[in-house]
Amino acid sequence: MDDANIIALFRAGNEEAIAACERKYGAACRRMAENILGSAEDAEECVSDVWLRAWTLIPEHPPRKLGVFLTTVTRNLALDRLRASRRDKRGGGEADLCLDELADSLPSGEVPPEYELALRDIMTRFVQSLGEEERLLFLLRYRNMEPVEAIARRLHKSPGAVKTALFRCREKLRKALKKEGIDV
Repeated sequence: MDDANIIALFRAGNEEAIAACERKYGAACRRMAENILGSAEDAEECVSDVWLRAWTLIPEHPPRKLGVFLTTVTRNLALDRLRASRRDKRGGGEADLCLDELADSLPSGEVPPEYELALRDIMTRFVQSLGEEERLLFLLRYRNMEPVEAIARRLHKSPGAVKTALFRCREKLRKALKKEGIDV
């Protein structure tokens, strides 16, 4: 079933929309949640929350790209769940590693709300400025939070080559932010 038909089902209040999303995007959402949370059980709960969020949001605000919308919701809910679990205990998962890697390339501390939109715009331009392979590496690691080893297998590269390329991307990001006047 194509995305337009799935969105039409959501707008009609037809529960088949959830089943169609599960069939088409469930595996990708589950994989992303598990990469972030480090647990299949937590990922399953997170994906259930994604379908609930989609049920409430899509009828009023239909997305242009359903897959991007669902994976973004998955990522955000998984990160929220990870932050909540960290308050109770120190946890693991791929998200911790990704955030640690990015720590030296992003602004330190909280970004004031009035600068969030500008930072998002800078980040979008930065990602668009990367070459095709660099962009894919950067997004797989820092948006999807996939393990380096999985990225290496997917792209037929050694883990060392992936780590080196990611390091270079982070350096480019740090320089791009400094050029925009953002302290890193």
